[in-house]
Order: sequence, then structure tokens, then C-alpha cells
Amino acid sequence: MQRMGMVIGLKPEKVAEYKRLHAAVWPEVLSMISACNIKNYTIFLKEPENLLFGYWEYHGEDFEADAARMAADPKTQEWWSVCMPCQEPLETRKEGEWWAMMEEVFHHE
Repeated sequence: MQRMGMVIGLKPEKVAEYKRLHAAVWPEVLSMISACNIKNYTIFLKEPENLLFGYWEYHGEDFEADAARMAADPKTQEWWSVCMPCQEPLETRKEGEWWAMMEEVFHHE
């Protein structure tokens, strides 16, 4: 199992919409997340800075293949097209990233 964390900004005028969207995530999107071996997917919001912190646990063998499968899913693409206008990527993210991936520096069970 691999723990993964990521961060992105949230446009101030989109906070309420983003919360509303995530209070009722489409069932097809949730099914695809599970089918791609992702568990314990959580998104936290830090206001007033409007930073979103995402966390999940990957239980598969090939994250790149599972991520590509998710990205190819039409319903997931539709979901992203609704959510992405709310988000504000960090200027410091790596090339090709939307959410900036984070390094795990500590874990305790």
C-alpha cells in the first residue's frame, strides 16, 4: 500500500460550489476510484487560504496504469470538467501535474 498526498488551491468564489459538489460525488466516479485500487480518498480544505489537501491509499500494483484507466473514463472526465474550474493549481507544481504531489516525510501507525 502506498500513501499519496497532493495539494491545490481553490478559487475563493468557488468554495461553496466545490463543497456542494463533493457532498454528492457521482456514484460512477466513486466506483472508478475504487476500481483503480484507491482507498481512503479524502480531501481537506484549509480556509481562508483555500488550499485543498488530498490523501489516498493506493493498493494496486501499477499506479500509472490505474491513473490512465481513470483518466480515460468518460464519466471521470465529465466530473473533472466540473471540478477543475473551481481549482487553482500551484505555480510550483511539476510539469504535467494539476494537483501538486507531496512527499511523505512522516507516518506513524
